[in-house]
Amino acid sequence: MTGSAPLPAASTIASQTAINVLTALLEARTGQQIAAYRSWRLDTALKPLLRDRKLDTLDQLVTQLLEGSDRLIGDRIVDALVNQETSFFRDAQVFEMIADAVAAAGSERRRVRIWCAGCSTGQEPLSLAMLFAERHEATGAAMPEIVASDVSDAAVTRARAGRFSQFEIQRGLPVRRMIRWFDTTGSDWVAKPELVKMVAFRRMNLVSDQPPPGQFDIVLCRNVLLYLSTETKSLVFPNIASAMRPGGVLVMGAGETVIGQTRLFEPSKRFRGCYETPGEPGRSKTAA
Repeated sequence: MTGSAPLPAASTIASQTAINVLTALLEARTGQQIAAYRSWRLDTALKPLLRDRKLDTLDQLVTQLLEGSDRLIGDRIVDALVNQETSFFRDAQVFEMIADAVAAAGSERRRVRIWCAGCSTGQEPLSLAMLFAERHEATGAAMPEIVASDVSDAAVTRARAGRFSQFEIQRGLPVRRMIRWFDTTGSDWVAKPELVKMVAFRRMNLVSDQPPPGQFDIVLCRNVLLYLSTETKSLVFPNIASAMRPGGVLVMGAGETVIGQTRLFEPSKRFRGCYETPGEPGRSKTAA
């Protein structure tokens, strides 16, 4: 009819039941929540999966999920819905602070250990690898051990491949670093093997899985807990704290805090905006 508003695209029509199933799946698998007013994210994030499966609506996708005939569909839905916003050297001043924290934690007796919890597609840990490799080349400073984890299998696979689009590589990297640490393959940029080998990538759920073995001096968990409920955070904080040395430094996002949520960490007196586990920095928990 002339002058009438156009109907929404088919893929934007989703029943409340479909929305509830998808948000419940995401929370059950990752602990992440999608607020009701942000349910539009479901359509935006899942459109590629709908196209791939030749489906028109989210309800059809949920039907396939509930039928259980494809065991991988749940994984693909979760991978699509997990927030993977990231960039190289995101918040440059944070990386300068981490370099200071590594210097403070270093000793001749052991190697400093860093854990990037929620590493997404790898830009954060690869940024750390570049930073410390360059410092090692310039000053001989020891390289820290870098472990990176994410709940998404797809994100970890991409991180291990070290393959980035022109758009992704330009977010945070100057030309000199692009040329020094990456090779071009078609329109993509691929991290050189020597860079990728500096990071141990692994798939891990912060809520339900055991943290990486050993104890860490620094843990980066930036803009991950924003999407978790208070109850879920109460499970994550002990997991992180158990993997840290006394006096270890926890780096969170600018809008995140531990205050009022846990007593396992306290505001750092050494590094502004960060948090520390109680105890003397550098001591092992067995010796404390």
